[in-house]
Amino acid sequence: MVFPLPDELSLSSGRFETRGEVEIWFADELPSDIAELWPRLLERAEVGGLYPFICRRDDPHRPEDVSTVDAVRLDTELAADFGEYRRRRLPYWSNPPAADALPDDDDPDDIAPWPHDPGPPFETWPGLAPAESATRTGLSPAETAGWAVEQLLRTEPFVGTCQLALVPARRGADVPAIVGWSAGGPLPLLCALLRSWEERFGARVLSGFGGALTVSVARPPQDLAQAERLALEHVLTTADNIVDDPPTPFPEYAKELPGRYLWRLWWD
Repeated sequence: MVFPLPDELSLSSGRFETRGEVEIWFADELPSDIAELWPRLLERAEVGGLYPFICRRDDPHRPEDVSTVDAVRLDTELAADFGEYRRRRLPYWSNPPAADALPDDDDPDDIAPWPHDPGPPFETWPGLAPAESATRTGLSPAETAGWAVEQLLRTEPFVGTCQLALVPARRGADVPAIVGWSAGGPLPLLCALLRSWEERFGARVLSGFGGALTVSVARPPQDLAQAERLALEHVLTTADNIVDDPPTPFPEYAKELPGRYLWRLWWD
C-alpha cells in the first residue's frame, strides 16, 4: 500500500516500487540534509514503522519474507555454523603451512592460509555476546545513527550513487530482507543477528549497497571478552572483510570492536 511521505520529504522527487508484497518509496537522490534528517526519520519509524535505508534502487534484489527471519533460532544456528567453521579452519590455525607450499585448490575457499592468525579463542560455541548497558553512552540509537550517516557520507566514495528508501517494516533489522538487498550472505540469519544487535547494542541498519552493509551502534562492547564473542558473531555472517580479505587475525579484529560505533560488513 502506498503511504504518505514525511513532511520533510513531501517535496522530494521519487517513486514507489513494489518489492514482494510491499511498496517502497525511493527518492531520486539522497537529500542534501540526510545526516540531519536521519534521526528524525528513525525516531518516527520506531512508532510508525517507516524506516530509512540508503541503497541503490536499481541494484539486483531478491525480497525475503520476514517469516524466514522469524524462523531463525539464532543461538542454535550459530553454534552449528561455528562447529563447521572451526572444523574447516582449525588445521590452518594449529599447523599452518607456508603460503607457497599449498596448491590453490587445497586452500579453504581458495584463500591463502594465514600463518599469523590463531583464530577465535573458543573450542565450542560460547553463546551470544552479553548485551551492553544502556547507561554507557548519552546518545540514543537515533542520534548515533545520524552521526554514523555523516561518517558514511564523508568516507564512502560511492554513496553519492545511492538513493534514500523508505521501507515499511516492523523493525529496522528486517529492512534488508524486505528491500531484497543481498550480497551472497545468509540473509535470514543476518537479519536475525541484526534484530539481536538492535536489542543488545542499540544497532541500527543504515545502508546496503555495493555488497556492503553498514550499521550504527549506540552501545558497542567495552571489554575484550565481550568483544571476542561479538567478533565471532561477525565472522559467522560470512562477511568477506572479516573471514578472508583483508587477512585480519581474529584477535586484532576483536580488539577493534570496543568503542566502535560504526560496523561495516561486506561480501565480495
